[in-house]
Amino acid sequence: MNSFGRIFRISIFGESHGPMVGITIDGVLPGIELTMADFEDKLQRRKGGILPGTTPRKEEDTPIFVSGLFNDKTTGAPLTIVFENKNVISKDYEELRKIPRPGHADFVASQKFNGFEDYRGGGHFSGRLTLCLVAAGVVAEKIISHFSPSVNIQSSIIEIGGDKEIESAIQKAIDAQDSIGGILECKISNLPIGVGEPFFDSLESLISHAVFAIPAVKGIEFGSGFHAAKMKGSEHNDALIDESGKYASNHAGGIAGGLSNGNDVVFRIAVKPTSSTPQVQNSLNTHSGEVESFSIKGRHDLCIALRVPPVLESVSACVIADALLIKL
Repeated sequence: MNSFGRIFRISIFGESHGPMVGITIDGVLPGIELTMADFEDKLQRRKGGILPGTTPRKEEDTPIFVSGLFNDKTTGAPLTIVFENKNVISKDYEELRKIPRPGHADFVASQKFNGFEDYRGGGHFSGRLTLCLVAAGVVAEKIISHFSPSVNIQSSIIEIGGDKEIESAIQKAIDAQDSIGGILECKISNLPIGVGEPFFDSLESLISHAVFAIPAVKGIEFGSGFHAAKMKGSEHNDALIDESGKYASNHAGGIAGGLSNGNDVVFRIAVKPTSSTPQVQNSLNTHSGEVESFSIKGRHDLCIALRVPPVLESVSACVIADALLIKL
């Protein structure tokens, strides 16, 4: 569905070329100071058209507070934040009604919603909606700070297109006029011990659930991740060295039994190449029934991974805020 969380619960709405996209957040504590300035840094980091290889579509991305905020303080009522879509060119997507883009949701969305979906710019499946996730993350970080001021969430790009030289990799993609993916790492520091619940709401499960809501994410691993399958137990086990919960190593990625263990929660995600590549591709023309060659028009990111770090931090913050509220 379009909602996530138990106490800190977010509900996302809108389409890429509709009048606006937005988020409604339940479970926001009353009295938390919240102003437009709180959103500036993360929204700026997510914007397209700033870094080479990102979409030339530029939007103001100014948060509009519809409910739940009065005199710059949260009221405790559901907080609704919307962002207007002003820079849209919908005509580029008319041909997509005939030829669904390979790798995109065009075909499956049309099948699921019987052709009534808003296909412009990817509609409700667009990366445009990650703007709402970032807004929710800003609020989540405020709640985290209220309970655990020392918690810090940071993500960074490890590699792009298999290359650790990010700028070089992006230039190669620009020269080749083809999209590329990337790997990001996220680190959550100073999280109290015992955040998360056993089994279905383990901290890994909750983070993974939220992370896969980010379009283009195709994989996740915690700590040593898949490399753990090649290790011996004596190598992988993290030895406890003091009563504060510190370990000699962190192969588990800061989580044991589904609960935070007092060490840094560390995980990495794989972001696929943007489906909308400028390269000529083949796909079925659903009107003619024939496979045809075509190229995708419109404004798209050659490397969507470049804009994912603030989104990754934000969905992680939403999970941690909810988990802290449940724990406390």
